[in-house]
Amino acid sequence: MQELRPILRSRRERRLNKLRKGEGRARSVLLSLGMILSLVLAALILVTALAYADLTRGLPSLELLPRLLNPPDGLLLQPTRIYDRTGQNLLFAFAPDDSPRGYVALDENTPQHIPPALAEAVVALNDPNFWSHPGFTVDGWQDPDLHPTLTQRLVADFLLFDEPPSIRRALRERLLAAQITDHFGRAQILEWTLNSAHFGRYAFGVESAAQLYFGKSAGELSLMECAILAGVLESPSLNPLDAPETAMQRGREIIEQLRDAELLTAKEADAALAAAIRIQPQPESAPGPAEAFVNLVLAQLDSRLSRARIERGGMTIHTTLDYDLQRSASCVTAAYAARLEGLPEAACDAARLLPPLPPGAALTESSSSALILDPSTGQVLALVGETLKGQETPLVTAHNPGSLLTPFVYLTGFTRGLGPASLVWDIPAQVNLQNYDGQYHGPLRLRNALANDYRVPAEATLQQMGLEGVSKTSGSFGIALGEPLRLLEVAGAYGVFSAQGVYYGQSVDEVFEPSAILRVETADHAVWLDWSAPEARPVVSPALAYLVTSVLSDEPARWPSLGNPNSFEVGRPVGAKVGQTADGRDAWAVGYTPTRVVAAWTGARAEGARLSPRLPIVLWNALMQLASQGQPRDGWPIPPGVAVMDVCDPSGLLPTTDCPNIVSEVFLTGSEPTQADTLYRSYQINRETGFLATVFTPPQFVERRVYLIVPPEAQAWAESAGLPLPPSSYDAIQPPRINPNVSITAPELFADVKGTVRIIGTATGEGFAYYRVQVGQGLNPSAWIQVGADRQTPVENGLLAEWDTSGLEGLYAVQLVVVYADQRVETAVIQVTVTPP
Repeated sequence: MQELRPILRSRRERRLNKLRKGEGRARSVLLSLGMILSLVLAALILVTALAYADLTRGLPSLELLPRLLNPPDGLLLQPTRIYDRTGQNLLFAFAPDDSPRGYVALDENTPQHIPPALAEAVVALNDPNFWSHPGFTVDGWQDPDLHPTLTQRLVADFLLFDEPPSIRRALRERLLAAQITDHFGRAQILEWTLNSAHFGRYAFGVESAAQLYFGKSAGELSLMECAILAGVLESPSLNPLDAPETAMQRGREIIEQLRDAELLTAKEADAALAAAIRIQPQPESAPGPAEAFVNLVLAQLDSRLSRARIERGGMTIHTTLDYDLQRSASCVTAAYAARLEGLPEAACDAARLLPPLPPGAALTESSSSALILDPSTGQVLALVGETLKGQETPLVTAHNPGSLLTPFVYLTGFTRGLGPASLVWDIPAQVNLQNYDGQYHGPLRLRNALANDYRVPAEATLQQMGLEGVSKTSGSFGIALGEPLRLLEVAGAYGVFSAQGVYYGQSVDEVFEPSAILRVETADHAVWLDWSAPEARPVVSPALAYLVTSVLSDEPARWPSLGNPNSFEVGRPVGAKVGQTADGRDAWAVGYTPTRVVAAWTGARAEGARLSPRLPIVLWNALMQLASQGQPRDGWPIPPGVAVMDVCDPSGLLPTTDCPNIVSEVFLTGSEPTQADTLYRSYQINRETGFLATVFTPPQFVERRVYLIVPPEAQAWAESAGLPLPPSSYDAIQPPRINPNVSITAPELFADVKGTVRIIGTATGEGFAYYRVQVGQGLNPSAWIQVGADRQTPVENGLLAEWDTSGLEGLYAVQLVVVYADQRVETAVIQVTVTPP
C-alpha cells in the first residue's frame, strides 16, 4: 500500500497541473478578447468622434438666421438687385415692386400679425408633426434634395445653400435643424418661415404676398385668402395672378382639409368658401433696360448658385454693363430693325449714326441683335436682345454662323505653312459649290479670298487642312464647328484676335467665355464672387493672331466685295468680317479694335427671304462708333515673329521683271518665300500674227507681252473669263534658204532642250578658215556667249559643239558662224527653248 501512495500522489499532481494550465489558458483568452474588444470600442469611438468632427466642421453660425430673418430694423432680407458696372443704375430686382419687404410677427398681440389660420394651414399641409418632432426627421436622409420639415427648409435655404447636394449635407442639415429648434423654439421657426417663404412672382414673405395678390396687409387676410396663400406656398407658380382658377380651387381644397382635420368648424369653413375673393390687378410692367443682359447674368450665375437662392434675396450683383452704352445700343438696334421693316424709327441721338441701308434692302419679318465686348478684360459692355419690328425682346438665341468661321479655317493653314500671301485658286474645279456672289475669281492671295468671303477657296482649304484640324483650332477659341453660335461665343472668339492671341474671360460651368459679372455681395457686404479680374488664356501666338488681323483689317482687300467706301470703314483700324449662309437666312457683321469688339446679327424669318451681309454692317457701323467714343485710334503693332517683304501678287513669290503687281505682305519669320514668281511669264509675240515670234520674225513686228500661266485645271475657267492666254504656235514666217556649207541640223528649230545639248551640223566650204558656235538669250540677243573655242577643222554633218544649259531657262538663239580665208562670214541660226531639268 505504501508503494501505491507515491503513484496516486503523482497522478493527482498531474491532474492538478492540467487544471491549472487550462485555467491559465482560459484567462489568457479572456484577457485577449477583452483587449480586442476594448481596442475595437476605442476605434469606434475615435472614428465616431472624427466623423462627427468632420460633419460639424465649418457649420454656419445659428446667429446668422436672426440677422437675416429678424433684423433689428424690422426689415426682412431685401430683394436681390442687379446693377450696372457703376452700381448706380438698377437693372433688375427680384421683387414685385420697389417697396421693402416687411416683417410680420406671429404674436396675435402685435398690431400687424400673421393670421393664425395661415400658420395652422401651412403647418398642416407642409409639416403636420412640426410641434412635436425635434426639428428634423430621419426619413429621406439618403435624398439630399428632400427637406421634409419646415426647419430643414430654413437650414437648406439660408445656411447650407452653397453646399452641393450630398449625404453629408443631408446629415449637417438635420444636425443644424435640431440645434435651431432647441435654441430658438418652434414658434420663432414658424414665424421666420412665413416671413421668408416664396409665394410666387418674387413675393417673399406673407406680407409681400398679401400686398401683391390682395392689396392688403397680412393681418387683414380672410380665411379663404389664407388658404389660397397656403396653397401657393406649395407651388409658387400656381399663384392668383398666373393661375387664378387653379389657385382658387386649391384654396377651397385646403379649407376642406382643415375642416376634416377639425382645425375649422363647419360654420367657419362654409363662410370661407362662400366669401368673395378679389385679386389685386397688376399694371403692365415696362420692360427693363437690359433684359437680355440680365438673362445672361443669371445664366452665368447658375453655375455657381441656385436660382432659388438668388431670388430669395440678400444679394447685390454688380455687372459689367455700361448703362449709357446699353441704352444707346438698344435704341440704335431698334431704329435699324424698324428701318428694315419700313416702320417709324425710334427717336434717339444715337440713331443718327446709322448709315443708309443698301438700295432695295427693305426686309419684312426680320430680327436683329448685337453685343459689345471689351476684349482686354472679356467683359460684356452691352447686349441687345433680338429686336423685331423695332421692339427689343429678352431673347438671344444661337444662329447659323455660316462663313463667319472661315478665319479659323485659314488660321489652321497658317499653322501649317500657309500665309496671307499664299496662292489660292477660286475656280469651278476646286470644289462643288458656288461663291455667294455667283462668280469665280481665279488666282488670289489668301488675303483677298478671306477678306472678300469667297466660299470656294475657303472650302478647298478646309478640305486640305482636314475637318479634325480645323475643329481643333476653332475649339480652342470656344467655337464648335457645325453648331449654332451665340453672339457671346462669336464676340469672345474674335476678341482673341483683338487681344493678340489671348482669351480673357471666366470659366462658367466648365466653359470659358466672356463675363457679364463683376462681383456678387451678400447682405452683410461680404464679397461672395469676384470676377473683376479676368482669367487670361493664351490661345494662339501673337504672330499668328497678327496674321489674321492683318487680313481682316485690310480695307482695300475688302473693296471687291463691299465697295469703296463701305460701312466697315469707321476712321480707325478695324479687323472686320462678314458672315453669310447658303440659305441666306442669317447674316453677321463682326469687327474689332484693340479695345472693343462689336458683333451684330440679322436674321430673316419670312419664307424665301435672303439677306445681304451688307445689312448687319450698317448696324455694326453705328454700334462701333458708339463703343469707340473716347477710345484711342491705335492699331496693332507688328509682334516678334512676323516679317514683312514685297512679293508678286497673287503668287506670293519673289517679284520678277514680269510681275505686274508687287505688294507688301506679312509672313511668319522663317516662312518667307525664296522662289521667284512663276505665275507670270513674258513672251515675244509677232503683233501682226499673234503667234510666238522667232528669230526670223522681222524685228519691227516683235513686241513683249506678259501672260498669266494657268494650270491645266484652270484652263476652262480662264477661257470662260476671257483671260488672254499665251499662244502655243510659232510665227509662220519661213526661215531663209539653207546653206549646204553652213547649217545646224540638230537640235531642231523651236525644240525644247535641257542638260548638255549636242549641236550637230555642217561648217565647211571653199576657203574655210574656222568656225565658232555661240548662244544668246531671247529672240534677238544683245549679247552672245561662245560655246567652246574656235575650231579650224571643217565639219560635215557632225558634232559642232556641246552646250551645257545648266542654270539656264527660257528662249535662246543658237548661231553657227563660219569664217573664210577671204574674210567672208556665213551664219546659220536656230531658236530653242531651254527647260528646267
